[in-house]
Amino acid sequence: MKRDGGEAIGLFEPLLVSEGSPHRAELNDLALELATRSAAFRSSLPESISNSLAGLIRSMNCYYSNLIEGHDTHPIDIERALEDDYSADPKKRDLQLEAKAHISVQEWIDEDGMTDLPTSPNMIMETHRRFCDLLPPELLFVEYPTTGEKVPVIPGVFRDRDVEVGRHVAISPGAVPRFLERAHQVYSGTTHINSILSAAYAHLRVLWVHQFLDLN
Repeated sequence: MKRDGGEAIGLFEPLLVSEGSPHRAELNDLALELATRSAAFRSSLPESISNSLAGLIRSMNCYYSNLIEGHDTHPIDIERALEDDYSADPKKRDLQLEAKAHISVQEWIDEDGMTDLPTSPNMIMETHRRFCDLLPPELLFVEYPTTGEKVPVIPGVFRDRDVEVGRHVAISPGAVPRFLERAHQVYSGTTHINSILSAAYAHLRVLWVHQFLDLN
């Protein structure tokens, strides 16, 4: 059984900007304006251009997301990976496969592959499973820097060990389901305007939990 340190859900909150916040009205207006302009721009584009832009943005997101984690895969190498053109260098090839997996899962999300809200714990596990299933074996483990111990990453399974990210000590493994259920409870019951605002909140709060051993 995974150890639950009994961390209070209060560590996780607030999850939303409260209705009584003096900044709430301005945020509502900005969110609606952004959503309206985005929808108008998308509808104005021919489908061929819209699809091409979507692919370009997925590659861009992949590049910067991986770069933040220290995985520097050049955009040219990402494009080559999408054409199954891989480097002869094993490490570079692994990073290309990682990038291709990242884009593949993002495309699945964009095409409404999810059967529940993104904050659902089941969907979080399914997204992780799909991503890891496309990775080479060499990337499916983590190494603890203090001991050198290598631990396998199990696709779609919440971690059963403690993790640290820089100076941040994540909640105990047994507390992960409690915190994710709380996030899902909050974000699944939002109004339309809240659903727009909560997209960024949900992303940051779920990242804070670090529910998987590989910190995804």
